[in-house]
Amino acid sequence: MTLQSRSGPVAAGGSADRDWAEALLVVLGFGAVLVAVWPLLAMTLAGGPLDPVALVAHVSGMLAGYGVLIMLVLMSRWPVLERGIGADLLARWHASGGRIIVGLVLVHAGFAVLAWSLLTGQDPVSASAQVLTWPGLVTATIGTVLLCAVAVGSARSARTRLRWETWYFWHLSTYMAIALSFTHQLAGPDLAGHRWLQIGWALLYTFTFALVLRYRFIAPAHAALRHRLRVVAVIPEAPGVVSIVLQGRHLAELKAQPGQFFRWRFLAGGSWATAHPFSLSAPVVGNRLRLTVKTLGDGSERLQRVPVGTRVMAEGPYGALTAGRRTRRDVLLIAGGVGITPMRALFQTLPLTAGQDLLLLYRARDRDQLVFREELDALAAHRQARVVYLLGSNPDLLSPHSLTRLVPGLADRDVYLCSSPSMSAAVRDSLAQAGVPAAHVHEERFAL
Repeated sequence: MTLQSRSGPVAAGGSADRDWAEALLVVLGFGAVLVAVWPLLAMTLAGGPLDPVALVAHVSGMLAGYGVLIMLVLMSRWPVLERGIGADLLARWHASGGRIIVGLVLVHAGFAVLAWSLLTGQDPVSASAQVLTWPGLVTATIGTVLLCAVAVGSARSARTRLRWETWYFWHLSTYMAIALSFTHQLAGPDLAGHRWLQIGWALLYTFTFALVLRYRFIAPAHAALRHRLRVVAVIPEAPGVVSIVLQGRHLAELKAQPGQFFRWRFLAGGSWATAHPFSLSAPVVGNRLRLTVKTLGDGSERLQRVPVGTRVMAEGPYGALTAGRRTRRDVLLIAGGVGITPMRALFQTLPLTAGQDLLLLYRARDRDQLVFREELDALAAHRQARVVYLLGSNPDLLSPHSLTRLVPGLADRDVYLCSSPSMSAAVRDSLAQAGVPAAHVHEERFAL
């Protein structure tokens, strides 16, 4: 199948995933509206006067409970979302949504106590003590404390002081916080007495946790047994950069596309507890695949010396930085540093016919920092594509003027981008100033 654009036909794929993902987001949004409206409808049907303080407590509580489900769905690694939206965007939505949910939980707790205090004429402390005697409130309070602790630990200022592994395992306590609050949700006034609503709410939670179990635990275990990946070579590429070649079975079943990544768990001492997200640096060939790793922390530093023969668990493939995002005839790839990894795979495989132009701009400090130099030059010659190396510390190498000079017809191209967060931000700004529509810029951003 091909996509048509004003620039002519180009290779396509992944549109069905985007359509399904967008439809799912519409359903989730519609569900949020229903959840928010239900407390108002319930109060109206009860026939009493509307209490605005109680209404805020009920709406915020229902939205917090439903929002937790959405956050779990976004990070369940459900393939339809991972391929249709992209793991980086899902992660950013999850981070922003998590802060909103913590705020809703605190608003719910504060307004619930205030509403009860106003209704009974008690002071807030006495009202709080009485509220805690309601069904499920003690465990829900413990869950709220846990949730707030995770939120504090996830703040950028705290994350910079924590090892990634420490933060990750602490973040897993969110599951416990959700479980502790579930009884309170079913026993709350918005669901209590409505048997079918309680059943439906419980089924929503069951389905969501089933997604998490299916794609975050069962699928990786099954893949490990099915594909039996192991390290067969560790190849130095540049200072602090190695390519790790893995061998396995039935790798065609993975249906991995260039530009995608896996979460790799190397079952060696010091590495088995952490799953690292690394892109494929070459398309899968036969029973082998390759990833490329740069030393950026303790975990990636250990992988520079991973022993040959080490077993590997792989979750994926994930990501939407693939040929399926392409909508234009000509394509520009921009890579910075180790961001060349997915760009190198795309440079080899993006469909290219007569009259189409494929250009790779590779930014690095100096020649010693270039990865895959010989491979890229050979691919450029073989495919009649172009690669330009931008070396040095000059910040204007990727300025709007420089990009316009280097790239003919820049505004009419698809642009694939992978680099550090700071470079990506600068390039996005340059592309916008050069007239490239945001819809034509494709990237996945990962930063702790």
